[in-house]
Amino acid sequence: MNRKMNCLSPSILSADFSRLGEQVRELDEAGAQYVHIDVMDGMFVPSISFGMPVIQSIRACSDRIFDVHLMIEEPTRYIDDFAEAGADLITVHAESCKHLDRAVEAIKQKGILAGVALNPATPLSAIEYILTRVDMVLIMTVNPGFGGQKLIPYTLKKVRDLKRKIDAENLKIDIEVDGGITLENVTEVMDAGANIIVAGSAVFQGDISENTRMFLDILKS
Repeated sequence: MNRKMNCLSPSILSADFSRLGEQVRELDEAGAQYVHIDVMDGMFVPSISFGMPVIQSIRACSDRIFDVHLMIEEPTRYIDDFAEAGADLITVHAESCKHLDRAVEAIKQKGILAGVALNPATPLSAIEYILTRVDMVLIMTVNPGFGGQKLIPYTLKKVRDLKRKIDAENLKIDIEVDGGITLENVTEVMDAGANIIVAGSAVFQGDISENTRMFLDILKS
């Protein structure tokens, strides 16, 4: 991954599931670099969402990076399955892993990118010793589990603190943000240090192609 590049990762949690394949293709054509796939088990977060069959079914619709965000308990159990379903990047939550190092290593062994996510109130110290092993850190800017929430302002301080730490240690790690990102606040989020932007409602409500292009115009500016 190249930390100099700003990328958009539209979250299909906000898509029209009856037209999922079509809308994923639309994201491709509009230029989105990633497809963000939220996997929720009803235990780590209240909601239940996609599993491996959905990822497999849309894999044929896109050659973009499948950014699979596992909001599930003990995700290490399913790393092989999600890799085989077509994930290019798997992100696990520090809060959901008994053995975070083992989970990251399991992802690495599949030859794909490894990310670690932190909930809003979880401090950066939770990943201090694993930071050099990951390709991306996902800072949740809302409490996970539901789309359409507003960004929690203090999470941007965490993004800034993480960016300073990455720069101080000369690490090549992407910073992704997820939750409440809109065309109105995305510049502030990038200024804090994020370079991979997850957006759900702001992309899928209305004209998907036009919304995607407007995000990309900002990300490229």
